[in-house]
Amino acid sequence: MSDRARVLIADDHSLVAEAFSKLLSKSFDVIGMVYDGRSLLEAAQKLQPDVIVADIGLPILNGLEAAKRIKRVLPQVKIIFVTINHNADLVAEALLRGASGYLPKTATSSELVSAIHQVLKGELYVSPQLRVEDDSAPKPPTPFTPIEPALTERQIEVLQLLAEGRSMKETAAVLNLAARTVAFHKYRLMGHLQLKNDAEVVQYALRHHVVFR
Repeated sequence: MSDRARVLIADDHSLVAEAFSKLLSKSFDVIGMVYDGRSLLEAAQKLQPDVIVADIGLPILNGLEAAKRIKRVLPQVKIIFVTINHNADLVAEALLRGASGYLPKTATSSELVSAIHQVLKGELYVSPQLRVEDDSAPKPPTPFTPIEPALTERQIEVLQLLAEGRSMKETAAVLNLAARTVAFHKYRLMGHLQLKNDAEVVQYALRHHVVFR
């Protein structure tokens, strides 16, 4: 049995996921690739990797929300985000959600491998490219305003899918719900957040990093 760390990859671009797999398979056992946040949740619980290398801007369920839910059931797993989103507040929020590492997609392959080794030792890793200050220990700054805590996990799922442009019927199919149930969640969350129309739903989701552009 291999004593190499087991890595699960999540990126909505299959070419990127395949490139990560090819790169990381030299040093680790790549046990799976997934392309959206819901699939990541399922694969993480089934495969129980040592490390997850994921993008933040995953469809269906974003990486931040997926990380929070995964860490709740698999607290020992190490999550490293590799993403084009470099906002300092987003780095902070990722660490607060349980991530152990954060790199830009401009990072070198050797940096990613080193980051994985570092988080496996129980350390945090934030790429020097993302550090605003020269600080030897990455400490998250004040994070951006989080999504309204009174929203349920189901409402957050509905919010993301609708903000991604899916219809209520399509959202219902993804979540395996009745369309009327999706409609209930939609109008409940819109009322709670005081959102008047679909455009405001999208703007809220963008502002609170539920979806990304």
